[in-house]
This record gives sequence, C-alpha cells and structure tokens, in this order.
Amino acid sequence: MNTMSRASHAPRWLLAVASVIALGATGCGGFFYGLEASAAASRLEQAQALGAEKYAPYEYYYAYEHLWKAMEEASSADYGDALDFADAAEKSADKAILLSKQAHEGAGR
Repeated sequence: MNTMSRASHAPRWLLAVASVIALGATGCGGFFYGLEASAAASRLEQAQALGAEKYAPYEYYYAYEHLWKAMEEASSADYGDALDFADAAEKSADKAILLSKQAHEGAGR
C-alpha cells in the first residue's frame, strides 16, 4: 500500500479546490482571491517538483499552510484575509523555488 503524506498530493489538489471556490465565489473579492490562489498553487506545485520539501522545507511548508488557510478563509467568504494568505503563500513558494534551484546548481559543482 502506498502511503503518501498530505503534502505530497497537496499542490494539484489545492489548485483544484481553489478553482472550485473561485468559480463559486461572487463579487470582486472572490475573483481576485481565485486568481491569487491559483497562482500560489501553481508556484507551490513547481516548488514541489524541484524538491523544495527537501531543499527549502520551511518556505515550502509555510507556503502550503498559508494556501490551506487562504482556502479556509475563502470558504467563509472572508476574501480580504484569503487574499493576504494566498499572497504570502505565493511569495514563500517563490522563495522555495529559488532556494531549490540554487541547491540543484550547487549539487552540480
């Protein structure tokens, strides 16, 4: 039996859930949250593909948890906070990507 952690499947799953929430949201707040959450989920998936869980665990899991919290806030229509959490997730995922790329470059020396 293959047992994988919640985080190992999270980015694709989070992207799907974020998209559903965005489609069901009304008003501008939901629209902007949907865009930001989708971008953050995409960056998180890219970070995972680069091995950020190993090379930048703090940044990766910070992004993961903030995206999760963004979805939670959006589900209660608190789009201002959801947008803030999604933005923080995207920034942290970007840093995880950068650190992971640097680790890969350093390994090739």
